[in-house]
Amino acid sequence: MIPSKDYAHTAISAISGVTLSIYLLIAASLSLLAIFSFYDVILQVAALVHAEDMTQGVLQVLHALLLTLIIVEILETVTVYFRTNRVQVTPILIAGITAMVRRVLTFGVEPVAPLDIGLTLAAILVLTIAIVFIGRQERADSY
Repeated sequence: MIPSKDYAHTAISAISGVTLSIYLLIAASLSLLAIFSFYDVILQVAALVHAEDMTQGVLQVLHALLLTLIIVEILETVTVYFRTNRVQVTPILIAGITAMVRRVLTFGVEPVAPLDIGLTLAAILVLTIAIVFIGRQERADSY
């Protein structure tokens, strides 16, 4: 075998190992964040029992729960990478929609500029169209 090909193969293997290590660290960090975030949801639900303003308490629980969902969706992207060696875009898009829904929940509670509302709704529309398009592409590729 040609020595330059051996060096290239060794370099590619080293880079792949570094990438895998980084993904492993990200997965561990996201797992810890998901656990802490879910613990926060439990604390928020417990605080809801004694909340003076029930609407604000429910909103805080929803925010904490949706944040946990976002973290879990991103963690799912990393775990799918470990299984398939491919990055899946759909869980990232779902996390984006979840983040936008968290934003929409605050629209009735705090003052928001109309442009901000429009841009948030446009982002939800674009993310939804992207998920539908990617889903169709994946179904077409599987046939």
